[in-house]
Order: sequence, then C-alpha cells, then structure tokens
Amino acid sequence: MPSGNAHMYRQLNGRRLLTGMVLAILTLGLIVIDLGMGSSGIGPGEVVEALLGGPDGDTANTAILWSIRLPMTLTCVFVGGSLSLAGLQIQTITNNALASPYTLGITASASFGAAIAITLGLSVAGYLWIGTALLALVFALAVSLLIFYLGRLKGMSTSTLILSGIIMNFFFQALQQYLQYRASPEIAQIISGWTFGNLQRSSWMSVVVSGCLLVMGAALLSGWSWRLTVLTTGEERARSLGINVERLRLHVFLICSFFIAGAVGFIGTVAFVGLVAPHCAKLMLGEDQRYLLPSATILGGLMLLASSIVSKLLSGGSMLPVGIITSIVGVPFLFVLLMKNGR
Repeated sequence: MPSGNAHMYRQLNGRRLLTGMVLAILTLGLIVIDLGMGSSGIGPGEVVEALLGGPDGDTANTAILWSIRLPMTLTCVFVGGSLSLAGLQIQTITNNALASPYTLGITASASFGAAIAITLGLSVAGYLWIGTALLALVFALAVSLLIFYLGRLKGMSTSTLILSGIIMNFFFQALQQYLQYRASPEIAQIISGWTFGNLQRSSWMSVVVSGCLLVMGAALLSGWSWRLTVLTTGEERARSLGINVERLRLHVFLICSFFIAGAVGFIGTVAFVGLVAPHCAKLMLGEDQRYLLPSATILGGLMLLASSIVSKLLSGGSMLPVGIITSIVGVPFLFVLLMKNGR
C-alpha cells in the first residue's frame, strides 16, 4: 500500500508539473500574439525576430515592439500574476471562496487613493504614477488592516467579513464618484479612465516595479507554502501544528496590499482576476500551495493577456480598457460561485 501511495503521489506531481509547463508555454504563445496585435499588425515570426534582435535594431517593428508593446505586455503579465496571487492568498487566509481584493473592498480603496493623488496632482520626482501608487498603497493597507482586525472579532464569520468588504467597496466607490463630480472635466476624465484598467499607461518603469513586487512577494509566500496549505485544512489544525495563524494572516494581507497598490498605481482598477484565476488553478491542481502559487500566478497573467487580446480584437487593433473585459468574464463567474456556495 505505501508503495502504491508513493506511485500515485509521483503521478500526481507529474501531472501538476505538466500542467505548469503547458500554462507557461501557452503564456509565451499569447505574449507573441499580443505583441503582434495593434494598429500595425506584426506577424509572429517578425515578433520573434525583433525580440531576438534586441532593442538596438533599426527596423520599425523593433521600435514599435520595444518602445510601446513590450512594456504593455509585460506589465499585463506581472499585474495579472500579482492580482491572482493576492486573490489566492486572501481566499486562503479567510477560508472563503468569494474573497478577493475586489470583493473585500481593497481594490476600491486603492483606487480611491489613486483618485486623490490624481486630483491633487501628487507626483514624486515628476512621476504621477509614484504618487498614485503611494496613496493607493496607503488606502489598501488601511482597509487590509481593518479587515484583519474585523476577522479577529469574536463571532465574526467569513460571510460577514465578505459583506463588510462589499460595504467598503460601495463606500469607496461613492467617495471616488464624489471626487469625480467635484473635479475639473480634465481631472474627472483621467479618474474615470483609471477605473477601467488601461494598459496604455504602461512603461518600462511599470515593468520593473511590478515585476520586482511580484518576484519578492511570491518568494515570501513560497517560504510560507506549507503553513498556507495547512491553513486550508482549518484554523484549529494549523494552530495544533504550531502555526501562528494571526501573524501569518497579517503578513499575507500586507503583501497583498503591495500587489494591489502596484496594480492600481500603474494600470488602474482591474476586477475579478483575483477571483477567477485562483479558482481555475485550484480546479486543475488542488490546494497544495507549492504548485498552486506558481500556477495561479501564471493563470492571472494568462487571463489578463487574453483580455488584452480580446480588447484589441473588439476595437480593431487599438485597445479597450482590459478592466471591461475582465468584468464581463468575472460577473457570471461570481454568480456561479454565489449559487454554488448558497446550496
């Protein structure tokens, strides 16, 4: 029997590794497709040639890819991965399938912080995105800490926590709408565009910062993968194995706040990636965080990449805000989850 169990375990791990490889290859394929789409179409072969040739090439394709499209595509992958990873861990520490940065109101609070920065014209070293990211981080941290302490209250169920998050979502959306109403038409238009999730604000700076945030956050979470996996089996079991559940939750909330602030600071509000991608990863790989962490990250980037491609297809080579596409996909998914959890 033990040898049979060991064989089954090896088979399961083999399937997980194969799934991860397929997702990675699919992501690379979508990156090439996304880079080729735009007002001037570029074939897959030309995309690969321009990428391998480096940024110093003298062709028009090289200039378009390295200066405009590649920063947008890489930011898309890193932000999508960050949002998915944040959603996965929020679901883990709250033990609720409906939990995500969006449904808990963390995204809305970060978006409101960014709107304040835009209204005030807050920039650091001449960069508006730094001001928006900093205020987005402040508000995301504040709401994350509030949710953390609400979760520690006696008698506070995870369902009540989700409802509290939904209330905060509406509250910060109302505050943001008030800012838009009081702002000048130019500022109101910028804030409005920020709420849709627009990749056209991407730059090499957004690639570097969002990539560093994702790598550092994922590295920390990977170090806690055993504890996070145990937590999915229940708080009492986790505590019996010596895990400090409250401290683990606090650390995870803080990391997720940085993920969300980075996403909102660079491209604006993108809903439902943190809800849909983690669930798809769990369906394919189960609850083992050693495999779930990288796969959920890849799936988040994959989902946002697919949304980018769809937005270009629908707009004839230009680009609709990706937040519109993710919401169209996410709303029915959330409805299915609500029906499933209500049974």
